[in-house]
Amino acid sequence: MRRREVPVEEAVGLTLAHDLTRIVPGEFKGRAFRKGHVVQESDIPMLLDMGKRHLFVLELEGNELHEDDAAVMMADALAGSLVIQTLVHEGKVILKARHRGMLWVDVRRVMAIIDVLPYKPQKVVLITTGSEIKGGRIEDKSGSVLRQKFQRYGFELHQQVFADDDLDDIAIAIVQACNDEATIVCVIGGMSVDPDDRTPGAIRKAATNVVTYGTPMLPGSMLMLAYRNQTAIFGLPGAVIYDKKTSFDVLLPRVLAGVAVTKKDIAPLGIGGWLND
Repeated sequence: MRRREVPVEEAVGLTLAHDLTRIVPGEFKGRAFRKGHVVQESDIPMLLDMGKRHLFVLELEGNELHEDDAAVMMADALAGSLVIQTLVHEGKVILKARHRGMLWVDVRRVMAIIDVLPYKPQKVVLITTGSEIKGGRIEDKSGSVLRQKFQRYGFELHQQVFADDDLDDIAIAIVQACNDEATIVCVIGGMSVDPDDRTPGAIRKAATNVVTYGTPMLPGSMLMLAYRNQTAIFGLPGAVIYDKKTSFDVLLPRVLAGVAVTKKDIAPLGIGGWLND
């Protein structure tokens, strides 16, 4: 895949290669611009408010698929005769029941070991990325949301750090938090596939083990989990701010209890992975 980055201010007339999502905490989360939209001068302020400093022209190779096409193929393979599919948007297709009934998932086996594992002491550091937040253009919402979330588990947020949209800056902040004996580092912002979303690359650079980038759960499918030695590093998508329950709420208790999450633990979470009420 070849892509060419274009500064937002120079993108007027550019055709978007994918949907762009806008998040207004407590008010809205969804598609702001559709794939194929031609950028107008009037779009620039909103794009900047969304933290988009660059857009890109996408040129797929012969053996590659656009994410929208891949989502439709997966939905076609998964959906039974009584399942209907929504139109593709934001790189996904939602499967819905055609009639009332019981959800049936063909699973070879289901195993359950029932126990209660106590949470271990934690030192939590939040790294909030984004030029629009660090520069004061947009008010930060992540601090209050994550602070309340950890308080529900009985933990305080030890520190919040702000980083620009720069891979090295984010990676340095992660390493510094780990060196300061943080047990959990949460990095929020810049977790999609846009060219100016540097967080996944920064986490890979700082980590000694990347467990997953992506989960079979919604909301929060773009969550990333990695480790730097014994420190868990979460890359949190914007849904964590907007939605009451996401993939983060599924994985966080395991990490708080000191359970090392592996790649094999992730795929089965797709069974019942629709987390909205």
